[in-house]
Amino acid sequence: MKTHPFKLMTMAALGLLITTGCTIKGTLNQITDTTSNITGTTSGAAWWNEDGQIKPDFKIMAFASINRDNLQQDIAAGRGEYLTSMSVLLGVPEDRQLRFFSAAQSGYARVSEGQILELETLLPFLHNTAVASVN
Repeated sequence: MKTHPFKLMTMAALGLLITTGCTIKGTLNQITDTTSNITGTTSGAAWWNEDGQIKPDFKIMAFASINRDNLQQDIAAGRGEYLTSMSVLLGVPEDRQLRFFSAAQSGYARVSEGQILELETLLPFLHNTAVASVN
């Protein structure tokens, strides 16, 4: 009778599971419990509503987080789809967007000094620029 390597490995794995007292049900419960704890206790959970949509208060931060590099390229250029989208999220009226773009571009050159900005610097900069552009 010929013994297959797969059968030997399967038997060894089952033997190991039985001798260690480990059960598949126990292992699955540990995995799902850990996953639930992570998703339920991380700060990211506060960003989502029951329907899986980003809450309005976090849309600007989420957009900037995901698109930071592209957004900063658009700011440096003074135009682009990421900068336009950010202006909409910030509530800049369409007739004030060009003013916002220009102010963001000139302010960005001073603030960034040629470096990529962290969100802690980028978001207040954009917010203040939007407020100044609207008034």
